[in-house]
Amino acid sequence: MQHTRLGRTGLQVSRLCLGTMTFGLQCDERTSFSILDRAAEGGITFIDTADVYPLGGAGDTVGRTEEIVGRWLQGRRHEFIVATKCFGAMSRRRWDQGNSRKHILDAVEGSLRRLQTDYIDLYQLHGPDPNTPVDETLRALEDVVRSGKVRYVGCSNFLAYQVARALGRSEAMGVVRFDSVQPRYNLLFREIERELLPLCQEDGVGVIPYNPIAGGLLSGKHNREAGPEEGSRFTLGTAAQRYQDRYWHDRMFDTVEELRPIAREAGMTLPQMAVAWVMANPAVTAPIIGASRPEQLDDTIAAAATPLPAELKLRLDEMTVEYRRGDAAR
Repeated sequence: MQHTRLGRTGLQVSRLCLGTMTFGLQCDERTSFSILDRAAEGGITFIDTADVYPLGGAGDTVGRTEEIVGRWLQGRRHEFIVATKCFGAMSRRRWDQGNSRKHILDAVEGSLRRLQTDYIDLYQLHGPDPNTPVDETLRALEDVVRSGKVRYVGCSNFLAYQVARALGRSEAMGVVRFDSVQPRYNLLFREIERELLPLCQEDGVGVIPYNPIAGGLLSGKHNREAGPEEGSRFTLGTAAQRYQDRYWHDRMFDTVEELRPIAREAGMTLPQMAVAWVMANPAVTAPIIGASRPEQLDDTIAAAATPLPAELKLRLDEMTVEYRRGDAAR
């Protein structure tokens, strides 16, 4: 497994990042540990989680994923780069969320406790907060970095203009800046190529995209007539509708069928080809891969050892250009 710098920082991360939002809902703790073991055996040293995971869970499951990751990390914390996120409410008080100074300081303490660690390598805002001035947010992040509780900061689900504005305010105030972004990116969703990825390349911001296999649709295992497979992200809790809205569309199923013979011709599985395509973009630092069973990681880990030939990348780019424009049938 190759390692690379996160953006312009000196932090070295593996070229694949293990996402954990299935832990505690789709996967029990024993299965989660097996997935973490398989990832570590494959050379993955970069783990991403969030204080509101498992995704799709009810209020009583919130925070369970960090707890599972924290228990697994005991005795080997120094071997891994751990990223987590804040934004959502960690209590039943819906006002107790967002990117305010109060919420960030409280959320950092909660994540440290659940992860059973005294520092977080990469602390990310899970989304933008229109109700909090960005200056307040950045000053709070500066304080948690200066305290030693956080090493680097980033953001997730921010639009390009929001990232650009935050970078500008960080420079003007002389405080920490976003060293990474975590956007959605795959062969069926390429809109970030237009503005966000060029911005990140120009300003040295790392990119750790999620959904590289489109929530499982690019695995090729789903059948549009039969409906979503039970236990998949398309059926689980509060996340189910979101994933169906994103990917459960006839045009996207048609694209998967068009991609299937291309993967076979290239001697790759569909998930392997999909992840390799994301990794082939020079702006991408490390795609976030997930699993509900440890063996599902085999194809995606293989993508790191099988660079996509330039001509195949060009063919896939041309074939899926409609998803770059954002005008595909949804």
